[in-house]
Amino acid sequence: MLNIVIKPFNELSILELYNLLQLRSEVFVVEQDCVYQDIDGKDQNALHVIGYKNDRIVAYTRLFKPGDYFKASSIGRVVVIKNQRQFKYGYDIMEASIKAIKTHFNVTEIKISAQCYLKNFYNNLEFFEIGEEYLEDGIPHIAMLYKK
Repeated sequence: MLNIVIKPFNELSILELYNLLQLRSEVFVVEQDCVYQDIDGKDQNALHVIGYKNDRIVAYTRLFKPGDYFKASSIGRVVVIKNQRQFKYGYDIMEASIKAIKTHFNVTEIKISAQCYLKNFYNNLEFFEIGEEYLEDGIPHIAMLYKK
């Protein structure tokens, strides 16, 4: 089971920041073989949702209030370390993220930019496709919306 911690940027320890950036790089840059600028200057405005297992970060998302990324609130950088995906921690971290947006931002509309191969995963969390597929950093994506 994950121990989930939610913090604004200025409350992250140096070690937490290092470890979450390492996880993002390991999955989004190395595993997905995608060269892109992960450190994009937006982390400072985000609420960080960190999933720990045995004191190690194994899952993560970052959240934005409406207007900070999209017009709606948003969840991004959704990641689970490869050797822990079989435990379905993606659902745990996303459910915690949805709840955090409702609690911290007092809104229920959430927009994401999802990698297309994960559409069914997000559909199971009640996100639904809007618009057409597009390429982001060379990877097919689709905008998805949650309203509840």
